[in-house]
Amino acid sequence: MTQNVPDFSALLKGARRTAIHLEMRDVYGVADEAAEFEEFKQVGSVDLDPDSEGWSGWVPLVRETVGRGVVMRRARIVSEPVTDYIRWEHALTPVNLAAGEHVRWLPRRLASDIPLPGNDLWLIDDRLLLFHWFTGDGDWAGHEYTEDPAVVKMASAAFETVWERGIPHDRYIV
Repeated sequence: MTQNVPDFSALLKGARRTAIHLEMRDVYGVADEAAEFEEFKQVGSVDLDPDSEGWSGWVPLVRETVGRGVVMRRARIVSEPVTDYIRWEHALTPVNLAAGEHVRWLPRRLASDIPLPGNDLWLIDDRLLLFHWFTGDGDWAGHEYTEDPAVVKMASAAFETVWERGIPHDRYIV
């Protein structure tokens, strides 16, 4: 695996066919989400306006990507009952859908026999693989990039199995 990690936006802007994202944590603790997550825990409110400032870094990038014909899929493996964080992600997911992503949820109990990678990932066009590393508390710890065909094949197979078993967002109740 190489240590030269390309800019994520550049990877997504270079996608031609597919961009898939596998998330496997029940809690993330990244600083740029802390205030919004706390507000959700306190009052239950979420920003569902895809054109708001809070979504300005993500929604335009997704819209531009899917506008080129790229299929974006996100699969989340979650423990049940879900954490407050997953409840918050679920509440926000209509914005992902409105921007053009497809999202499915897989209860962790249904993933026991799936050979999964050790980290969350993005796979672009079945060849460019970016792993995300997190601390135990869920903050960013780094990234790892590879185009190694064997690692790409493993990540792709894991994602496709999760996707096949996953429940579409509109049918997954938290």
